[in-house]
Amino acid sequence: MKVFILKKRKYFIEAAKEFKVVVNGIVLQAALNLSAAQQNACFVGYTATKKLGKAHIRNRTKRRLRAAAALVLPEKGLAGVNYVLIGRHNTTTLDFSYLTKKLKEAVEAINLQIIEREQKNDQADNDKND
Repeated sequence: MKVFILKKRKYFIEAAKEFKVVVNGIVLQAALNLSAAQQNACFVGYTATKKLGKAHIRNRTKRRLRAAAALVLPEKGLAGVNYVLIGRHNTTTLDFSYLTKKLKEAVEAINLQIIEREQKNDQADNDKND
């Protein structure tokens, strides 16, 4: 699956309103993007706030998040979903293999939430049609 970069603020805000999973080192948010489903692709964005520290720390955090996402999202990401990875205070100090393992867990957990909501919506639509 292709992974594209989120660039517009509105997609980050949409992801913040929908689904959220917090694991050691990463906060993962997600939202459905119907246009990406047609392309068999997902989108990913990265955030590191000033709470983390100076620019070089925020840059390192985002580099590590990009590297982990490049390994995990092509195989675990769902088509038609916007993912936003938010760095935490310990993202730069965690072992990289541990960070990727935690990202896999977070992506699987958030995908499960998305699938459950979709099934619930489909069930509600079927009940309305009956």
